[in-house]
Amino acid sequence: MEVPPESISAYGVIDAEPVAYNGGRDRVYRIRDLVEKPKPSEAPSNLAIIGRYVLTPEIFDSLQAIEPGSGGELQLTDALKHLLRKRPIYGYRFEGTRYDAGDKLGFLKATVEFALRRRDLGGPFREYLKGLKL
Repeated sequence: MEVPPESISAYGVIDAEPVAYNGGRDRVYRIRDLVEKPKPSEAPSNLAIIGRYVLTPEIFDSLQAIEPGSGGELQLTDALKHLLRKRPIYGYRFEGTRYDAGDKLGFLKATVEFALRRRDLGGPFREYLKGLKL
């Protein structure tokens, strides 16, 4: 997902090239490198890794081959970099609303917005919110 420069250091970032698709550029990228939480001045792009993956079983070999990274934990970014030495990896540039359910405020925003969109809950929940005395 494209993110503004002031947010880039909160994410892993990819160095990638667009893949020609049907004669034009699409949202598919061939990843050349991955950098975990770079300074804005050192980021290879504004394309952040937002933690949505479709992985093949090969990732398990890479996870076994790498050493623990930050915090003494195996890092998926490190395993992906390892896998990148053996085969191409592609990314898809996400467009739309992304909810960070790992963040307390992001979780609440997602819950409220999805509840308001539901046919069975939207109306009653909206009335509840209007009636709050804050």
